[in-house]
Amino acid sequence: MELTGNNAYRDITIRFPGQVIIGKNALLKLTDELAARGYSNVIIVTIQPLLDLLQPMVQQLEQQGISVTLDTSIVQEPSFADVEAMLKSFGNIFADAVVGIGGGSVLDAAKLVAAQLDNTQTLHDITGNGLLKGRRKGLICIPTTAGTGSEVSPNAILVDEADNQKKGIISPYLVPDMVIIDPALTATLPPAVTAATGLDALTHCLEAYTNLYAHPFIDMYAYEGMRLIAQNLVAAVTDGTNEDARTQLAIGSMLGGFCLGPVNTAGVHALSYPLGSMFHLAHGLSNALLLPYVMEYNMPAVPARYAAVARALGCNSGATDEETAMAGIAKVRELIEQCGIASRLSEAGIDKAAIPDMATDAMKITRLLKNNPRPINLNNAIDIYEAAY
Repeated sequence: MELTGNNAYRDITIRFPGQVIIGKNALLKLTDELAARGYSNVIIVTIQPLLDLLQPMVQQLEQQGISVTLDTSIVQEPSFADVEAMLKSFGNIFADAVVGIGGGSVLDAAKLVAAQLDNTQTLHDITGNGLLKGRRKGLICIPTTAGTGSEVSPNAILVDEADNQKKGIISPYLVPDMVIIDPALTATLPPAVTAATGLDALTHCLEAYTNLYAHPFIDMYAYEGMRLIAQNLVAAVTDGTNEDARTQLAIGSMLGGFCLGPVNTAGVHALSYPLGSMFHLAHGLSNALLLPYVMEYNMPAVPARYAAVARALGCNSGATDEETAMAGIAKVRELIEQCGIASRLSEAGIDKAAIPDMATDAMKITRLLKNNPRPINLNNAIDIYEAAY
């Protein structure tokens, strides 16, 4: 699959945030930005451990005459019920903007709250691609992990309690008006979280670059994202106070987020979803566990693309594309090992007997499976899980 045919010229629509601010302590600019936009009442969706860090900023906002409502109800990957409960709790509050400060789960919830305040559509009405009709509230996203890319993507993922499946809500209206990338907010992330979220970001870039619908415009972001993450992930995991590594990792994660709307992910993410819904594994870890095995499965279909991936990861070119691509797969395994996280499903506590059910669930994620460069059927999915076990 090289982009010499229709793929290179297919229509593509890019929706970027209206403003992106990147820099150490950039969070301090939030007060002035909100005041300049004329907001008088904001909802801040965040997590309990960040409250002390955010308190000076909340005081600044209140001194500027901006009322603040804090919500810390998201403690895991959000469900439809979680977001509906949040919306109900805000029923008597007039808010003109929503600020999400946290990891991907917090940002996804904040994006949906901003979209659903004053919206007559239900969450189930907007589930799918392009069904949300608009957003009336301002939306600012500030990530505290370098991983999900949710801060710049048009996607939000919720768990549906009815069938325990993760479901996507995709809309250009979920792209924030403003994004603040402050690497200082990631400095205290534990090594395991840094590793898992960083490998999630790497997967976004890698799956976009090797995607059946890859596009030259997105290739730029995907390739540079892979390069930055591969060069800086281990340094950030080893020493969380390494400002340069944290900054480069945060930028790489954002570049991965740019890939999620126009191209999106593929087989790794589709197969990772059951690990989250059935075993409650963190999303980033789920992707990391499967990434090298899906790469091995896909590589024969698109060796030139995987050779390019290897070069982005810092590998030298071999005698053939296949040889180079295999070096890239080995490099991903090396990164996982150096990060010190689980590399097999068995190490993560997955029950081998659940593999057939996991594969059945993964087959339902057709919106991502259709992007995979090599078709994955039920038996293929079982084989991949078993190889990863």
